[in-house]
Amino acid sequence: MEKKTIIAFGEDRLRLNNAIKTFFSCHCFRLALSLSAEMKKLLVILVMVAAVMNVAVAQEFTQEKSKPAKSKKQRVEPSYAWSVSEPLGLHYPSTIDTIHLDYHRTMVPSMVSDAWLTTGNYGAPGQNQIFFDRPLTSEFFFEDAIEAWMHDTGTMRYYNTRIPMTLLSHSTGGDKYSNLDRTQLEFSGNVDRKTQVGGGLDYIYSKGSYDAQADKDFTWRLFGSHMGDRYELQTFFNHYNYTTKESGGITDDRFITDPAEVQGGETKVDNKSIPTMLSNTHSHLEGSQLYLNQRYKVGFYRYRRDSVTDTVIDRTYVPVTSFIWTLDFKHSKHQFLNSVGYEDTTYFAHTYLGLGGTDEQTSFWRLRNTVGVSMLEGFNKYAKFGFAVYGTHEVRRYTQVNDSVTGSILPDGLETVPAVVPHRVTQNLMWIGGQLTKQRGSLLRYNATAQFGVLGDAAGEIDLTGDVTTRFKLLGDTVSVKGYGYFKNLAVPYLLKNFVSNHFVWENNFDKTKRVRIGGELDIPFSWTNVNVGYETLNDYIYWDADGLPAQHGGAIHVLSARWRQGLHFKAFNWDNSVTLQTSSNETVLPLPKFAIYSNLYATFTISRVLHVQMGVDCNYYTKYYAPAYNPATMTFHSQQEQECGNFAIMNLYANFRMKQARFFVAWTHFNQKITSGTAYFATPHYPLNPARLQLGVSVNFVN
Repeated sequence: MEKKTIIAFGEDRLRLNNAIKTFFSCHCFRLALSLSAEMKKLLVILVMVAAVMNVAVAQEFTQEKSKPAKSKKQRVEPSYAWSVSEPLGLHYPSTIDTIHLDYHRTMVPSMVSDAWLTTGNYGAPGQNQIFFDRPLTSEFFFEDAIEAWMHDTGTMRYYNTRIPMTLLSHSTGGDKYSNLDRTQLEFSGNVDRKTQVGGGLDYIYSKGSYDAQADKDFTWRLFGSHMGDRYELQTFFNHYNYTTKESGGITDDRFITDPAEVQGGETKVDNKSIPTMLSNTHSHLEGSQLYLNQRYKVGFYRYRRDSVTDTVIDRTYVPVTSFIWTLDFKHSKHQFLNSVGYEDTTYFAHTYLGLGGTDEQTSFWRLRNTVGVSMLEGFNKYAKFGFAVYGTHEVRRYTQVNDSVTGSILPDGLETVPAVVPHRVTQNLMWIGGQLTKQRGSLLRYNATAQFGVLGDAAGEIDLTGDVTTRFKLLGDTVSVKGYGYFKNLAVPYLLKNFVSNHFVWENNFDKTKRVRIGGELDIPFSWTNVNVGYETLNDYIYWDADGLPAQHGGAIHVLSARWRQGLHFKAFNWDNSVTLQTSSNETVLPLPKFAIYSNLYATFTISRVLHVQMGVDCNYYTKYYAPAYNPATMTFHSQQEQECGNFAIMNLYANFRMKQARFFVAWTHFNQKITSGTAYFATPHYPLNPARLQLGVSVNFVN
């Protein structure tokens, strides 16, 4: 009787969904002709959601009808994902992106971190102002500004899904003049139990809420892995193509803070009509990366025998030693193009190579090979840790604009080039190192790496990094305490020492930078508490000065950071908070917001046992400070002491849903902008953040 009731209920829901589908097929075209662009987007998303729900209900009904009365339980191994770390490709657990909680945050550009410095648009250049989360300056500094939107060795995920998996998502927002669209696709399938292949793409197209602000970023990748008893492989090829229009910022901040003053009493502002410093300027970044990590393990078989017949029942391969080879090839190029000559010479303080605009390119490639030998953890009861030694050799090639720059006074009244910079430079560098790890065990785990430079500009480098974690039971849950730290004495990347372009030229003799960091983290799951406190000292720190040039601070800078994450949960109601306190002893060289807060108040519940819902409001806030300014020609953020940014809130009303293999969201982002009119919502000087807008998104997990 119960089964008949379930089937009848499923048939009713199926009929209802078919009626909805018929209604849309009859009336969608007529409605679409009369709807605005925003409503058309909403209609498309609603149709997609309805189709997904229809498929989910149909699958549920079909599976219920076809389910046998009795069936044996079949053990299906769970899907999982992992990432690898440099230099030897150690595995770390990762996640499969199917969670609906806070799904809307992925489409709010200011929420990449609790304090994100950005030029405003989605996919635009940015920098993390939570200092302990900020990566080191890379060999090709142009890429640092778009690091949040790129895929590299540390963020690449490998899967073992047993059955093919496809993740498809699309998000949109804004109107036809300021639309924001992102489409993502990721596929993974197993050839067999040990071998996996996959691919993905990520396409961002955002016109931006203001003029001359559009971004277009397309990334595609192929990846695969083989986890055999003796042979392991992780590999990927990634290619990206990133283009952004550079506005140079708006000409007058009062269009945001006091529009009536600059518009003769008119308070309503057409954001697209606000004049910008630059009108036809572009930054273009293109690059690719090939990564190949291989490990061959030598060991023995451990046999399990029948206690009566003494015959072999099963055997397990136990690796003892592994031989590792990692190849990492990367190629990148940056192009800066400004076709409006008078803007080019008036916006920038110096012009060295030619009037009438700029079209220049800087390129870089590197080939890195790492070989190592490791003794593996756990091959017998005395092998409580793993130990490895390795060597890394790297070739780097930099190519800059024409090598005819001589430092002499140039014709046509142009300025004297302040440095002689070679057109092409090749570097050979080498490091040796060792690694001590313990990745198993419930009481103590640790990871320590020591690396020393022995050749080229890397000679004399020291990089010591480590962490240790202990876990113990408390009130029925597992509490973890982690200590971490590093000591780095590193050479400055070549382009920070030698660079030539139409508007910026430098030749610097920088000393190595020295950084010492220590910290600890306490995680208490049963009280939803996480505390992380750290302290760092920086000597000979490299920063970008007020003129947009790299400079070295001769003294020491001290940074203290403390972050407290606390969740409060009562039945369906939840309140998650993150509060970060950080101080810098030199706010001119290293400005940081003293407080950064993220707060999320929401309710979670389930409708009809199939539709999981999260509804709430979240908020991002940080205190005022002299935020770095943005330089379009070098895509860098430099110090300034003219304008403070911060002391505003970005608030979002949202609803996230999940049903079966589908998740979707509706969000009114920065809705308080309409309430707090005149607020100076600038993350960096002269670049306002997106105003209030409606955003929608849907993601479907197709499991074949």
